[in-house]
Amino acid sequence: MMLSSETSWALLTLIGYATILFGIGVWAAQRATTNADFFLGDRSLGPLVAGLAYAASTSSAWVLLGFSGFVYSAGPSALWMVPGILVGYAAVWLGAGRVLQEESRERGFLTLTDFLAAGSGPVERWIRGAASLMIVFCFAYYVASQFQGAGTAFDGLFGSGLTNGVLLGATIILLYTFLGGFVAVSLIDTLQGLLIAFVAVLLPAVTFLAAGGFAGWESAFADAPETYASTFGGRTAFAAFGFVVGLFATGFGALGQPHLAAWIMASRSRKARITGAGIAIGWGALVYSGMAVLGLSARALFGGGVPAEGVFFQAASELLPPIFAGVIIAATLSAIMSTVDSQLLVVGAAVSHDLGLAKLFGGREVLVSRLAIVVVCAAAVVLTLALPSTIFARTLFAWTALGASFGPVVIARAFGCTPKPGGVLAALLIGFGLSLAYEFVLPSGPGAVWARTVPWGAGFLALWLFTAAGSRPVIADKSVAEAG
Repeated sequence: MMLSSETSWALLTLIGYATILFGIGVWAAQRATTNADFFLGDRSLGPLVAGLAYAASTSSAWVLLGFSGFVYSAGPSALWMVPGILVGYAAVWLGAGRVLQEESRERGFLTLTDFLAAGSGPVERWIRGAASLMIVFCFAYYVASQFQGAGTAFDGLFGSGLTNGVLLGATIILLYTFLGGFVAVSLIDTLQGLLIAFVAVLLPAVTFLAAGGFAGWESAFADAPETYASTFGGRTAFAAFGFVVGLFATGFGALGQPHLAAWIMASRSRKARITGAGIAIGWGALVYSGMAVLGLSARALFGGGVPAEGVFFQAASELLPPIFAGVIIAATLSAIMSTVDSQLLVVGAAVSHDLGLAKLFGGREVLVSRLAIVVVCAAAVVLTLALPSTIFARTLFAWTALGASFGPVVIARAFGCTPKPGGVLAALLIGFGLSLAYEFVLPSGPGAVWARTVPWGAGFLALWLFTAAGSRPVIADKSVAEAG
């Protein structure tokens, strides 16, 4: 069968890109000989790599397909999410990041769970167990959302079918993550961060011009339902307030994401962390703004008949020259996978290091981590194919659940308090339990204020109650107190 020019170039690009990824994995495998190497790249990341890799890990299919589709379907009201995302970036890097970086370096922490469970005495193993199981559960959902995005795109471009597309994407990611660990992931995510930024400028600009600019937006808004152009999506009074708070609060989920904390823990110095923060925030502002422009321009250009999470590829296919469209779509397929690699690495660390299962294999944590990566990757493939959902919904649940479970403890530690061990465990269980309830039982959604805030509030309440029942909080670390 003869392939079209677009498909041929896309296929060649994919083969070339996959070869580069595999080569980086093989090269990095020679440097991943210790736990610190495999999990944190020996804590030697500079600001450019740390900042771009962090940014790419937060986004991928979530921003390119999910957020652009959200703006396309919901209108300007969806933009309330953007300032929350950027403030969340700043809170992680410049707020919690200081304590997280200092303590992880001084105490040899390899994971966010190490940080959460430190000094918990007999309760530590329960905290580690609960945190590890939450990570595995949520990241299976998170990874499934990325596999779904890759599978859908492969199917749309090559006609491979969703199953084959998911398997192909999973195989590419698994190879380089399995081999090279954190070093491979950091280098590859840096490249993907640059690629996403390039796409987030080019495609929105082309779509904006094709739609007729702001005049085209006004015309589209006039033809859309009355609530589409509303600042609050047609909501008023408390409903509008709750919608804004719910979307804004989504960004603070970054405080509880183990795969994002790893980039800060791996930064080589305080200066690298601060500079990396500027790079990550600037990248986020550029990419989220670009996808917002794309979503609104696509509404003006295509109307409301395109599947929300398909507007990105629809615009690329229709507006770019066939050869270039094939290249950009194929390259983006690789870029949307960038979140998965860091998450699989964290899952491997959770199983081997945090749960301590490496003891069953003679302490070989790197080996056990690689085996855990394979198992969770397979589970995510099954979840993707057996339980259909949207990329946006899967990612939002995992993001919210981990943020509400770990975030209150991270914030407490960042402000110099050492929560009681029982409070830490209670905060984890309550935050996670309420997140599950809002996902599967109670009303939820991107702007559902209670789903974004109640689990967090309950976690803080648990920390306070346990602290109030015992002695007053103490400074978490003498060096941190002196620095403040």
